[in-house]
Amino acid sequence: MYSKNVAANTLEGLLIPDVYKGVGDIIYFLQQLHPLEQALLAGIFTWGMTALGAASVFLTSGVSRRVLDLMLGFTAGVMIAASYWSLLAPAIEMSEGRDVPAWLPAVMGFLLGGLFLRGIDKILPHLQFGSATEATEGLKTSWRRNTLLVLAVTLHNIPEGLAVGVAFGAAASGYMYSLPAAIALTTGIGIQNFPEGLVVSVPLRREGMSCFKSFNYGQASAIVEPIASVVGVAAVILVRPILPYALAFAAGAMIFVVVEEIIPESQHGGNAPLATIGTMIGFSVMMVLDVAFG
Repeated sequence: MYSKNVAANTLEGLLIPDVYKGVGDIIYFLQQLHPLEQALLAGIFTWGMTALGAASVFLTSGVSRRVLDLMLGFTAGVMIAASYWSLLAPAIEMSEGRDVPAWLPAVMGFLLGGLFLRGIDKILPHLQFGSATEATEGLKTSWRRNTLLVLAVTLHNIPEGLAVGVAFGAAASGYMYSLPAAIALTTGIGIQNFPEGLVVSVPLRREGMSCFKSFNYGQASAIVEPIASVVGVAAVILVRPILPYALAFAAGAMIFVVVEEIIPESQHGGNAPLATIGTMIGFSVMMVLDVAFG
């Protein structure tokens, strides 16, 4: 169990003392909570960041396609970096010294995570922004276009919530994964959730929806994150041996979403170089967070 000073000292490599002292206080506070409570609070934080981004619709009636593509690229970069630095690498490290090859749990979990999201993608009706209603993916439905658009972004948030929950479950296990690492992952996902909320609400506003309804749809797209985070941490706590598989599972689900949904969406608007720059920046931000805090 960390004291406040020890928690702060784990971050002493940072250049701004007030920053790591503040994070140390957060670590100390979270250590007093049950892992389920930690994961729930983390999920609420990531949802709140989405809601904050969606609230941008009250300040502006439109954002250029260039900015949207840059934000989507940033989101993709954060998710790719988080998948490796915060999920796959720890999964491989935890598997070393076991009866199976160290790469096996990571590969199995990674592929299962992708297959899981593929199954949801095939079943859940959803529609990508900028697409005609006839291009709805998933099962046939008579749901309204706006609902289908929001469900497309909800798909992004399921693996993000799972990743946060699994990270806090890993930290609770006390085996080669720390609470600062879980906080770093949560922070990175929260940062990239801000543009996700904006990417939902602003196009809806542009299509004629009221500011309040646009905001409501935007924040609702991430309401699944606290739920998924609790599911993730509960699974790890109940069946601790699956931890490396669970970390890799969350990584596979996130990479599937990035490759299937986010990168194509960021590239087809004619701003591919800008979106790619956003991806590089997002990856760098998440890498710094994980190395500095993890």
